[in-house]
Amino acid sequence: MASLFPHRDPELHPFRQGLYFAFFNALNWQIATGTPIVLFMAYLDADAFQTGLVYAWPLLLTPVQVVATVLLPKLGFKRLTMAGWGARSWFLLVPLALALLSAYGVKPWMIVAMVVAMFCYSMSRSVGAAAITTWLQGLVSEKVRGRYWSTDQIMSGVASVGALVLCAVSFAVLPPQWAFFVQYAFSISGAWLALRCLKLLPDIERPTVMSLRTIWADTPRHLFGAGVFRPYLWLAVAFYVITTPVIPFSAYYLKSVGGFTSANIMGLTILQYGGVIAGNWFMRSRIDSSGAKPFFRISFGLFAVIAACWLGCLHWTVTTPWVMPMLYVMLGAGSGMFTAANVSYLAKIIPEKERALPVALHGAMTYFTGGLAPVVWGLMLKGKQAEPSLNLFAFECFFIVTLIGAVVLVVLTNRLEEKIAGHVDPLLEGGWLFRPFRVVASLIKLGGENGKR
Repeated sequence: MASLFPHRDPELHPFRQGLYFAFFNALNWQIATGTPIVLFMAYLDADAFQTGLVYAWPLLLTPVQVVATVLLPKLGFKRLTMAGWGARSWFLLVPLALALLSAYGVKPWMIVAMVVAMFCYSMSRSVGAAAITTWLQGLVSEKVRGRYWSTDQIMSGVASVGALVLCAVSFAVLPPQWAFFVQYAFSISGAWLALRCLKLLPDIERPTVMSLRTIWADTPRHLFGAGVFRPYLWLAVAFYVITTPVIPFSAYYLKSVGGFTSANIMGLTILQYGGVIAGNWFMRSRIDSSGAKPFFRISFGLFAVIAACWLGCLHWTVTTPWVMPMLYVMLGAGSGMFTAANVSYLAKIIPEKERALPVALHGAMTYFTGGLAPVVWGLMLKGKQAEPSLNLFAFECFFIVTLIGAVVLVVLTNRLEEKIAGHVDPLLEGGWLFRPFRVVASLIKLGGENGKR
């Protein structure tokens, strides 16, 4: 337990500001990009497409992280991170103001303002994410790096649960406009405190050269050429396309059709994070000896069960309140285990000296296509009524596609090659659990090292 308190761990003490940053940062992004934003869009009478678009912006803009690395030789890691993380906080003033103005009536222009504001927030976030993990990994000494990222993961998880509890309580005791105002004020405060922690950290040596020429020349070979990487890349792309829309549209259905309160949905989201922790706790001591493939199968199987149960709930709605807690726990376990297994498996199939470009492409392809999925499904799920609603037939088709896709992924997993012998260090020890966007950013370090070679 000492590792949870950096001042009690002498080896982690010099890097404590990075761990405090992880805690305060989670207070920000959990509200700004998670389930609360889905509920806020529903409160503004946004349709399924508009909600899916806002939820997908952080994923759709992930490739910006790669492009932003060209600024590293000029700005360095600390200045680039501070620029991106500092700018994003200002855009949260938009939903804060909209929450207040909504007391005088919800207007159509408010939805447009949210779409634009979250685009700018996600763009700034991606710029900062291009440098932050590389910066922190360069600061932390190698002998405590694993423990550092594990502690980073735990502090992020604790903050995430705390933020979700705050949301649930505010929904339960306050009118909607004031609940959202409190949440976004809390999110902005978290962003400000996280930025103060970053200011106290020293910078590391910036790269002297950052070229995109290799990316342009080798990308087609990695995407379409023979080898072990290509089939896994497209399997992972399929996984994100199939599963990414499940979270936002589940919350949207429960709010607009199922009659669940915002506090109920926040409670389910807390259970989802409990599932993430439980799933990764289960696999942590087993994955090095058993390999990643068994956990891929478990993850895909859980999503198949989730889709099948949702189909049952759509036909027998009386079961929905009783089944949802179990489904959200499985949702967290399935997504969390895939993310961990994915990071471990990539380290096995790509040699270290050749890892930079294919792993960066993997992150860009999976998150970008995963971000497109809610947008496309949002168009098909959009109801005909003026108020927030869903096309229930299309929603049922959505889960049929999810079920079939998950079963196909289980079968395709058998074709993956994996060598289990020996220990393989994951590409990123802990940041993937609660901040998947950091995975892509961490790969930039590999790209920078490869360019200097």
